[in-house]
Amino acid sequence: MKRFLLIICFLTFSISCFGQHQLSESYPDTINKKRLIKTIGVETGTYLAGLSFLQFIWYKDHERVPFHYYDDSKGYLQMDKAGHAFGAYRYSYSAYYALRMAGVNKKKALIYGGPVGLVFQTPIEVFDGMYEGWGFSWYDMIANTAGAAIFTAQEALFDEQIVLMKFSYSPSIYPDYHPTLGETHLQRFFMDYNGHTYWLSGNIKKLTGIKKVPDWLNIAFGYSANGMIYEFDNPTYYQGEPFPDFVRHRQFLISLDVDFSRIRTNKKWVRGLLTALNLIKVPFPALEFNKVDGVKFNPVYF
Repeated sequence: MKRFLLIICFLTFSISCFGQHQLSESYPDTINKKRLIKTIGVETGTYLAGLSFLQFIWYKDHERVPFHYYDDSKGYLQMDKAGHAFGAYRYSYSAYYALRMAGVNKKKALIYGGPVGLVFQTPIEVFDGMYEGWGFSWYDMIANTAGAAIFTAQEALFDEQIVLMKFSYSPSIYPDYHPTLGETHLQRFFMDYNGHTYWLSGNIKKLTGIKKVPDWLNIAFGYSANGMIYEFDNPTYYQGEPFPDFVRHRQFLISLDVDFSRIRTNKKWVRGLLTALNLIKVPFPALEFNKVDGVKFNPVYF
């Protein structure tokens, strides 16, 4: 939950201040000092605000303990790890393009912007290692590194993001059975991994070379999971009654998507809106594979 709050905070600042990136636009040849200062200020301010949130709000009611480690590699069927990678990818994405739009050259933007996803999420892991109920996770660090690397490698090799990392959410039934997954709709959005899906959305034209395919049309491969109540297992009893025997299982999906950064517009507010929309996988029909249903067709999956 705390990671999602920080991601939303950072991306809100990024989009509102400097994130109106459009693939077709060129970057300035010289540094715009005013915009660069604004970019650095927003990123630094958001970073410090995030650290303050962790230190003084999130952990304030938890006991400080000696630094320790936590093996959560199997928790929530790795949905949490997908979330870490997505967050790191999006941090690096916003930071890099903000620097490019301020006139910073590609090499320096990659050096200073590419690792931002890892830099921003590492303090979360360090704080987790110092408080009771959590612990420093090397698996989280691996996921953070992977997310930043997916962005940086593509930009270094192709000068663009051929494969985007995206997110979608659809409320699940499981919070109705146990409050640990959230009691309000907002809490459920953050806490119920059953409702999350993470996507790798690749541009069909770039991947296949088929010229007649629209520039903005993508094919998306999704990962989700279902039937999860606790991190590693489900309760057998709740409030003295037998708990439903939900099957914890992974879901793999294939669908279509839209890359909004490839839609051309000269209106700044439209570009800002498209930037925000490009975080989200567009609802489309999807083919799903899981061990409970086998092969399943979803007329609309979000």
